[in-house]
Amino acid sequence: MTTRQFGDVTLEQVSEYVWEIEREGEMRVPARVFASEALLEQIGDDKTLSQLRNATHLPGIADYAVCMPDGHQGYGFPVGGVGATDVETGCISPGSVGYDINCGVRMMRTNLTYEDVQGREQELVDALFEAIPSGLGGGGVVETSAAEVERILEDGMRWALERGYAVEDDLTHCEDEGFRPEADADAVSQKAKDRGKNQVGSLGSGNHFLEVQRVTDVFREDVADAYGLTEDQVVVLIHCGSRGLGHQTCTDYLRRIEKEHGDLLAELPDRELAAAPAGSALADEYYRAMCACINFAWVNRQLIMHRTREVFADVFGTPWESLEMDLLYDVAHNIAKKEVHEVAVDEDGVPTAYNEGVARRERELYVHRKGATRAFPAGREEVPPAYRDVGQPIIIPGSMGAGSYVLRGGDRSLERSFGSTAHGAGRLMSRTQAKKEFWGGDVQSELREGQQIYVKAQSGATVAEEAPGVYKDVDEVVRVSDALGIGETVARTFPVCNIKG
Repeated sequence: MTTRQFGDVTLEQVSEYVWEIEREGEMRVPARVFASEALLEQIGDDKTLSQLRNATHLPGIADYAVCMPDGHQGYGFPVGGVGATDVETGCISPGSVGYDINCGVRMMRTNLTYEDVQGREQELVDALFEAIPSGLGGGGVVETSAAEVERILEDGMRWALERGYAVEDDLTHCEDEGFRPEADADAVSQKAKDRGKNQVGSLGSGNHFLEVQRVTDVFREDVADAYGLTEDQVVVLIHCGSRGLGHQTCTDYLRRIEKEHGDLLAELPDRELAAAPAGSALADEYYRAMCACINFAWVNRQLIMHRTREVFADVFGTPWESLEMDLLYDVAHNIAKKEVHEVAVDEDGVPTAYNEGVARRERELYVHRKGATRAFPAGREEVPPAYRDVGQPIIIPGSMGAGSYVLRGGDRSLERSFGSTAHGAGRLMSRTQAKKEFWGGDVQSELREGQQIYVKAQSGATVAEEAPGVYKDVDEVVRVSDALGIGETVARTFPVCNIKG
């Protein structure tokens, strides 16, 4: 088998597209990277691999830590990382969830074709940019009181349904029906709530966006039919999260962990992996707060979708219901959910390192997916009934100059990746470097004149930071996911117009 060296990290190829960092020293489990040779070169170009190795020190971690094909350096835990820790003997790590709790994507279908939109791209992008708040700071589709924020945190998309911002079908086509019952608004600080109350229904900045797309390719017709996708169809992709509320919540709990669980922190190779021991009061409180932030993010995307429906109805002069603007699916990234998976266990039944000769048992785990997508196959009960026979939809955005993809949960995802796959193309370049390499106005002109993609943003710097050359090859990321059987390709889409913060 091939061996690769990146700094002080050695990887052994164990099978096609699977590379392993062997367990040594204080590592509790090995680590695995899912990548082609080309992607591995890019993944090994920053601190991703050392961060992945560090993650194997988390108490209670099961089987192995995983890096997806789109992996890159993050805060403590790599973006594109998956780590499952035992809910009884392990820990929960805010840094392994991320600051933007439930940053995620949703795709909305329409009955429009690309021909219906051609010639109206500028009108549409202008109307969307005007109607949907974006950029740093405040401003949302609705202004909410402190009491309303608490309702959103505890009720999730049920709040949106009660207020007329959603229909029942939106909830049944969202992960967890847009509601985490463990959510506790009291576990979220007042400072976080204050940051969130004027940001409900807003894109924010950075890599968050709303993109009108057309379906260019269908690869699995039976699954595409179940998802309601056809070639040349217009769809809308929304990518954002919990905004300042989620960021503040992560900050709050990282600081508290440093004060209350310094003994565990001292055992970890990186303070940014700060974790609360399973069963501790702080672990339980963080989980409730995180679930509340998850609810908030779902409502945030729902209100953006509601406003998008209104824009389309106005631009095309017909009710959104007539345009069949239905939610295909909403899937969360940056999350740690309690799930039951079969893992290697020792003689006491406690999760241990993966080994073919070790017994495997079902255990309840905190599955940390940081910049990774849940990818459950057909039959898993968490998959919405509409898709249970074909598998969970997975939405993987590319850059604004490349295609995005719809996949389905692969048959091997549970055994290989705790039911997970990649979440996007993955950054190649820092934002600072991107602004040195690209000029926003030039990027916009090249996209419009060369590819008929219309982009509108709050600043040229934002466009430069998100230029197509900043990201990995999403086609390659998806190809590896499909080849591994963790996320199987269903359809490809391509940008028509895009708004950013």
